[in-house]
Amino acid sequence: MAKKVKAKTIGVLQFQKLFPNEDAAVHYFETIRWGNKPTCPRCNQSDRVGPGQKRYQRRCGHCRKYFSAKTGTVMEASNKPIHMWMLAMYFLVTARKGISSLQLSKELDTSQPTAWFLLHRIREACGSELEALSGRVEIDETYLGGKDKNRHESKKKKVGRGTAGKQAVFGMRERGGLTRATPVESTDQATLLPLIQRNVEPGSMLYTDDHGAYRQVEDLGYDHHAVNHSAKQYVDGMAHTNGVESVWAVLKRGYYGTYHNWSMKHTCRYVNEFTFRLNAGDVQRDTLDRIASLSHALCGKRLRYRELVA
Repeated sequence: MAKKVKAKTIGVLQFQKLFPNEDAAVHYFETIRWGNKPTCPRCNQSDRVGPGQKRYQRRCGHCRKYFSAKTGTVMEASNKPIHMWMLAMYFLVTARKGISSLQLSKELDTSQPTAWFLLHRIREACGSELEALSGRVEIDETYLGGKDKNRHESKKKKVGRGTAGKQAVFGMRERGGLTRATPVESTDQATLLPLIQRNVEPGSMLYTDDHGAYRQVEDLGYDHHAVNHSAKQYVDGMAHTNGVESVWAVLKRGYYGTYHNWSMKHTCRYVNEFTFRLNAGDVQRDTLDRIASLSHALCGKRLRYRELVA
């Protein structure tokens, strides 16, 4: 059996040696994005690109527009240097349970609101589309949010018991492969089955608990084996949901331990961050490979502040 190669990790000091200034950071990001041929993000032409009027700026001879490495990415219109963005990406991919905007503001020597906006733009990029899951796939759902009795009176939910007022998150984890997760309005059959069809190839083996929403997955072309958590059955041969439940464990450690709560309207981006670290940002990959994957993901995305706080 071949010996498993350990991923190459780098610390903050080594990272700063690799990218000591803005020139090094811009060169790296341009190479990741364009290779050796800068391409205009406006018209997608590359044969008539020359220098612009400002540093790190270029001008396209076809559409006569100015652009930089930030144009057409989540960094567009940001006055923060790419060097700062890269350091933020480093902290995001290496912090297994996430990094708070307050902590990042100290690391980057900037304000907490700036770090908060920067982190959300990076999280927006973490939501890149992935190929469908296949093979053996574990499926489960969880809930985020504190107890209603601990809320301020003005924020208490005037509905039911149990999961009332909490945010449901639905997850799918391919054994030995990718992870998908998304916040959902409901965990009923009408909500979950379409998500399974959209994200898991037919013919795959699905492992779930005894939640009633999964009872008809076999009618959709899937094999299905459930464990009865209600009867304290957690493993039945190959059937268990331990893998996807480990995702919830890390997510909740981040929610309660790192972020100490977050606005539920932003849950999708936080979930994207955590699933990215399990996929392209996996700790089993070299640190620089993870940063390269995230750098690619920044392209073609945009999140304006007014959209974030709306």
